[in-house]
Amino acid sequence: MNLILLAPDDVQHARLACLRDPRRLRHLKEVHRAQVGDSLTLGVQGGGIGRGELIYLSDDEARFTLDGLGTPPPPALPVHLVLALPRPRMLARSLEHITALGVKGVTLLHTRRVEKSYWQSPELDPGKIHEHLILGLEQARDTVLPDVSMAKGFRPFVEERLPLLLAERRGLVAHPGMAKACPTGLTEPTVLFIGPEGGFIPYEVDRLLEAGCEGIHLGPRILRVETAVVALLSRLF
Repeated sequence: MNLILLAPDDVQHARLACLRDPRRLRHLKEVHRAQVGDSLTLGVQGGGIGRGELIYLSDDEARFTLDGLGTPPPPALPVHLVLALPRPRMLARSLEHITALGVKGVTLLHTRRVEKSYWQSPELDPGKIHEHLILGLEQARDTVLPDVSMAKGFRPFVEERLPLLLAERRGLVAHPGMAKACPTGLTEPTVLFIGPEGGFIPYEVDRLLEAGCEGIHLGPRILRVETAVVALLSRLF
């Protein structure tokens, strides 16, 4: 936890914050080994980052005096990520990686090779998703939560939602065997598609290319989803 992320309700007024979340309190004690008088990096969800002095710490509460929260969070990546829904444990890690890297728009998509049972996973509970996003923000010293949506039908997504996403963005489909290597150093708004463990089926690739996306590859190696996510985002931006 490189940032103590406060909810807006945690901020009592401009100079005082009160934290009661058990996980973050435990981290303060066990990892930071924080003591009264320590100065720590704080941020407010959706707001700025600054420093705070710990003035009280118990098993149930931590209080900080705030020394300004005017530093903006790091810039977001100019990308909307469309990710075929991974297996539950991989989804949890992927959401944390995605958030830490600065993605602010994510769509979890059903494709042919996504197991239908994945959509019943507790990891898709909004509270669980929020928890993983928070962990990613804390890691990267960011305060702005990504927007995560779900699309349980491939065809309706391509026909109804994709045209809006591509209206002002460049579409890229990461898939083995595509003609173009993954580009680097992009600054333009982008929609990036990453398939499931077994990849997109040919029909899905064809529909995405017909919609105006470009096919790209990362070379001959087949990567796990969580590895491909990090590799692609790091290379593209």
